[in-house]
Amino acid sequence: MQMVLDREVPGHSALVVDANPTTRSVLMAQLRDFGFGTVKAANRIADAREMIEHRRFNLILCDDDIDGNGGTGQDLLEELRREQLLPYSTVFVMLTPEATYARVAEAAEAALDSFMVKPFSANSLFERLKEARRRKRVLKDIFEAMESKDFERAADLCLQRFSQRQPYWLYAARIGAELLLILKRNDEAKALYDAVIAAKTLPWAKLGVARVQLADGDVVQARRTLEALIDAEPQFADSYDVLGKVHMEQGNLSEALATYRTAAEMTPGCVLRLQHAGTLSFYSGDAATATQLLERTWQLGSKSRLFDVLSMMLLALLRYDANDTKGLEGAHDVLASFSDRYPQSVRLRRMATLGDVLVRLNRGRIEEGITLLRREMEGMERPDFDMESATNAISVWTRLVRYGLGTNEIDSVIAQLARRFAVSRTTCEVLVAAGRMHVDAAAVVRDAYAEVMKVAEQSMNLSLQGEPRRAVESLLNHGGNSGNAKLIEMAGLVAKRHQERIDDVQALLDKQAQLAHRFCSPPTHIAGVRRSNRSAGGMVLRR
Repeated sequence: MQMVLDREVPGHSALVVDANPTTRSVLMAQLRDFGFGTVKAANRIADAREMIEHRRFNLILCDDDIDGNGGTGQDLLEELRREQLLPYSTVFVMLTPEATYARVAEAAEAALDSFMVKPFSANSLFERLKEARRRKRVLKDIFEAMESKDFERAADLCLQRFSQRQPYWLYAARIGAELLLILKRNDEAKALYDAVIAAKTLPWAKLGVARVQLADGDVVQARRTLEALIDAEPQFADSYDVLGKVHMEQGNLSEALATYRTAAEMTPGCVLRLQHAGTLSFYSGDAATATQLLERTWQLGSKSRLFDVLSMMLLALLRYDANDTKGLEGAHDVLASFSDRYPQSVRLRRMATLGDVLVRLNRGRIEEGITLLRREMEGMERPDFDMESATNAISVWTRLVRYGLGTNEIDSVIAQLARRFAVSRTTCEVLVAAGRMHVDAAAVVRDAYAEVMKVAEQSMNLSLQGEPRRAVESLLNHGGNSGNAKLIEMAGLVAKRHQERIDDVQALLDKQAQLAHRFCSPPTHIAGVRRSNRSAGGMVLRR
């Protein structure tokens, strides 16, 4: 007997994700009875992820324990949500056995559209889907505002629904808090998270408070909040993502690695967490673990938009170190194929070129490899040569020591890159880690960072002594010569703070703006941990 959910559903599509063929068949038949015009199926998380990335589904039914080896439907949902791969209008329903009901029920309040405890009847599923679709309709004005990128209006609608305790106020509160963070209305976001905690203590709200603290630059307090949350909710994997970012901000690569590895072990099917843990394992010098994690990343994510080609660049370096000729050439082929597929990407071309250098070195064509690398470094003063480019370049250059290339040339390249990109303790330590194959690299990087800090300190002293113009000129001079974003940004801050006391201040500000445009674009990566407008561990709004 057919029970059509609503008049819109015949034109909608659904995806069933379940490893059991009998369950899959039954669910697909039920969805067709409910009126869905197109019903697809997947029996593995990787297959489901690929299908979701390449087509739009109005409904997804996903078994929570689909892989049976630690990978869960919840992991899939969180990863899709973090990377904005689910439309706002998609209904995501988790299917879970009784044994995991408590965990999924808690997650459902914050993230899922619904959940079903197995076994369940067709009537129960029908009613649950009907309710989930109702929520989508009730919150339609919020989703439409978000689809049109009117985040201010969407946030205000969420705040109104929360304050008036209208239907689905808790769900609206989470969306609203995320929007407020995007809009940098941090005080309002924290107030909303605090209000949710007061009304009903939930891990995601506590995590939201930590994310606001981190966004405000209060790294120490964010760490305390996260450690308390992890102590109370040790299985809440999202909190480890944000804590790992805190460790990175503090320059504690070893602690960041431990945190990301914990998150990866908790969610072994999560491509992003595997990438983070594998990348930091590489920089920590643990080649065996890095190889294992990055190869699994490729196995799980080779067809996914979540896969970051940096993982293959690091695998190329690891296979080169292991004299794995076949593996190295395979990695180079992957890098080259990505570069060919996206010819407009300078980033991918650079990695493909570095892979080519490693292949030539491995084949004994040393001079060719060195010549190619030198030619590549001619572009290191370009605006698009970023922190990731610097770490990759240092990783390759320091592997030339074995061929008797003069250390003076290697040290000169490292020093030039460090003077530009050592803008904080974190970036300094990442550059040190990238050069671990060369015994002198750490000293070269740290000396360059000390030079940067010395210039900054001397300039601030000039400003305090009543000579702000000299301070700005010094910062612009050293910043222009090195490309160091810290010095260039400081010049702008000092000039604006003391503009009434500086003659012809606009000329200095114009010069600072030119240098900022050239050298101060945000880094693509720091040790593979992506830094973007998406807050690690947050809900990340569906697109």
